[in-house]
Amino acid sequence: MLGSSGSETHERLKKLLEDLATDDDLGAGDRATVTLDQQSVGRLSRMDAMQRQAMAAATRRRREAERRRINAALARLDEGEYGYCQECGEAIAPERLELDPAASFCISCARG
Repeated sequence: MLGSSGSETHERLKKLLEDLATDDDLGAGDRATVTLDQQSVGRLSRMDAMQRQAMAAATRRRREAERRRINAALARLDEGEYGYCQECGEAIAPERLELDPAASFCISCARG
């Protein structure tokens, strides 16, 4: 494994998962169903609420994708494969792992 120790990396990845869960909780209100009652909400307000709802759903999908990346990194850590490119098998630069601890590809393979 490259970069920081296994337990430090594990804790950092777990913290990222906790942060995602907190962000999910904070954004829950924006994902709520938009009320279509003309008396309580005007047309522009409803449109704004629907746009916020769509943006919150997109953000949630991005968080889910990030959660999958982090869980995959935790699995690689447990298997002793963390820090190695999933494409070519070469070591991922420690600087890259410092910036993105869930990175699964070296910079060469990530570029394509």
